[in-house]
Amino acid sequence: WGEPIATYPDQAFEKVMNLNLKRVFSLTQALLPLLAAAATVPHPASIINIGSVDGIHIPTQETYAYSASKAALHQMTRVMAGHLGERHITCNAIAPGPFESKMMAQTLRDFGDQIVGNVPLGRIGQPEDVAATAIYLASRAGAYTTGAVIPVDGGTLVKAKH
Repeated sequence: WGEPIATYPDQAFEKVMNLNLKRVFSLTQALLPLLAAAATVPHPASIINIGSVDGIHIPTQETYAYSASKAALHQMTRVMAGHLGERHITCNAIAPGPFESKMMAQTLRDFGDQIVGNVPLGRIGQPEDVAATAIYLASRAGAYTTGAVIPVDGGTLVKAKH
């Protein structure tokens, strides 16, 4: 939800925070007994939250609630990791950059070439890019990773300024 700060509706802010943060917390609470029952030392249970690079950097659009909700989700992920590790539950977040999605459709139509120009790998992300990261985090390969926020953004966060 992008809107200038002077006219940003309170109701929209609450809606975005509820969806992107509160509901993730509530779902985690509900699933915690199942996660704990499945978790072992060599094969921990995995919580994988979906954040955004907009929770890491300052976005160009005025997406106050979205950016704040994703930054808060990243921090909540780290807090959960710190407390759930002793129960053999890992908690990590994936922070996608520009991907084709319903939410990004109009932005990509209007600014797609400009966005791709700011991605060092020269393309928009594909579903397989996030899926592969989730597979890593949920597999034995990622069993010793917890509290991480992994950008999957084609390098947009580290793009050199020329």
